[in-house]
Order: sequence, then structure tokens, then C-alpha cells
Amino acid sequence: MMSAGKDMDKKERPVYRPGVVRKTDVSGLKTCRIAGCDILVSSMRELVAFLSQHVRELSGDYLMVSATNEIVMACQDERFLRCMNGSVINIPDGGPLVTFGKLHGFGDMQRITGPDLMLALFRVSEERGFRHYFYGNRQEVLDQMRARLEKDYPRLQIAGMCPSRYRNLTEEEDREVVRQINATHPDFVWFCLGAPKGCYFTADHQGILEGLLISVGAGFDYFAGNIRRAPKWMQAHDLEWLYRICQEPKRLYKRYLYNIPRFLWHAYVLKK
Repeated sequence: MMSAGKDMDKKERPVYRPGVVRKTDVSGLKTCRIAGCDILVSSMRELVAFLSQHVRELSGDYLMVSATNEIVMACQDERFLRCMNGSVINIPDGGPLVTFGKLHGFGDMQRITGPDLMLALFRVSEERGFRHYFYGNRQEVLDQMRARLEKDYPRLQIAGMCPSRYRNLTEEEDREVVRQINATHPDFVWFCLGAPKGCYFTADHQGILEGLLISVGAGFDYFAGNIRRAPKWMQAHDLEWLYRICQEPKRLYKRYLYNIPRFLWHAYVLKK
């Protein structure tokens, strides 16, 4: 198992484990193809109902949270494209993906962000008793998130938390982290390792870790209270990216200035 070390994506490892038998039939889920990637067409309510109904069968599989950043990376890197299309579900985290879907006949496509999915599953988990494990980010952030979750969701079962080591793990460390996570028998394992590292991480451990594996980027920081969501009106008008740039301009402005034009090019012009 690897953490968000700077050399993580240099080492070639399989990102999809075709030998793993998928126990959940997802052929009935509607998808929209965007630049070679199959993106879910659904609502939050329908998705949460599906995940809750099939939580046991989904154990060991992974779900991808997809925005323009992931689409562009998939267009430029065959390995990442295999990672995306090897996931059990790709949810449309980015507003531009939903806009594309609606313009191409998928009027019922709705945006489903990583933090919103976490929130919805935390709520249903208080009633259903689902267990959640959190891997990645700093111990300080995990402590802040635990305090907030215990306050806002007192019946939520936190199976465990483990910070990232920000380097490649040794094989022995890898086995130990897998053992620690699996010993808690989680239903959902959330990863905060960044992209593409978190996405490779979940794909590399398909069929190895228990629980449905989900990489959520900045999701931990949202629940720790370190990052605020954009106002609802900005979310509704596909402007959350602008709000995020204002929060972290040095880190994010190049990403968005680079990715949005390239997403438009691949999705609307090349039409893969």
C-alpha cells in the first residue's frame, strides 16, 4: 500500500484488478460517456439507496469521485483512464460534467460531490450502523474531523483513522496498514491522498481492503472545518471552482486554468 509520496505515481503498478470478481451488478445504472469515461447519471438519493442496499457486496471495490481534473487526466494518461473505468461507479463531482450530460440528453443527471456523498452516507449510517474508516491527511486534521463528526453525528460508527505518511510504504508497512483497516471491518473506507494518488491507491487495493473504497480529495478538510463549501448559489451555477481558487489561489489557479479549457476541448471538440 502506498501513501501520497511524491514518487508514488512513478512506480508502475496495476490500477485495475481484472481477476477480482465484482459481486454487485451495476449494469442497470445509467451512465453518460464523457471523453471516454463513463459517469453516473443519477441523484444523490438514488445513489445512497443503491450503496446502502449493496454495501456488503460492494466491499473490496472502489468508487471514483470525478470532476474536470479527473477527466483531463484520463484523456492524457491511459493508466488513469483504466483506473476510472475500472471503478464500480464514477460520480459527477464537477458541475461541467453535469452540464455536458444535460446537453447530451441526460436531463436527470445531477451533481454528486464527494463531501455531499460523505454527508449523506454519514446520515444514513446513523440509522443503518455502517462503519467508516478514514485514511490519509495529517493527524491534526483527523482529530479535528473526529471531534466534529462525534458532535454532529453522535451515532456514527468511526471504525478507525490513520494519517498519511507522505511517502511510499514498505511492503511490511503496506501489509500492516491493510491488516489494521481490515481488522475494523469497515463498510466504507475514505481516502484523502490527493489526485491522482488517491485514485491509484483505491484501484491498487481493489479486492485487498474491506469496505467500499472512496478517495475524496479535500473531503477531510471540509469536515474538519478547514475548508468551507461555496454558497449554494455558486454551486448551482457551476462556480464552486472559482470559490475554491479564492480559498487556495497558489495551489489551485493553475489547475483550473489548465483543466477547464482542456476539458472543453476533449469533451466538446474531440468528442471521444
